Amino acid sequence: MRIVRPGHAFEILLVEDNPGDVMLTQEAFDECLLPHRLSVVGDGEEALQFLRQAGKYTDAPHPDLVLLDLNLPRKDGRELLAEVKNDPELRHIPVIVLSTSESDQDVARAYRLHANCYLTKPIQMDDFLKKSGR
Repeated sequence: MRIVRPGHAFEILLVEDNPGDVMLTQEAFDECLLPHRLSVVGDGEEALQFLRQAGKYTDAPHPDLVLLDLNLPRKDGRELLAEVKNDPELRHIPVIVLSTSESDQDVARAYRLHANCYLTKPIQMDDFLKKSGR
């Protein structure tokens, strides 16, 4: 795991296919005082390429944190989480699941797949900022 030094940006990968949720997340992080760079991909396949610096992502930064939606096209968030946490090169990256699902089964499965945290997506910007510590 990379130590973020003062003056360096915290690298965040958001894996989200909903443009509204992407915008909400960007706005929430813009409000925070932490210097950061938010990269966004829209599905699990693209996320794996980003994380492995493959294809068009050969120059992608190594993320310090992954924010992961569960319901994604091509490779869903559960499959991606399992693959990341089973990969010795990637498993050290903290993964926070952001989902609209409050199902006990979804939460339990995410933790069984070694998610570091599970948060339900808020509807309002103020709620999101409260969850992000603002």
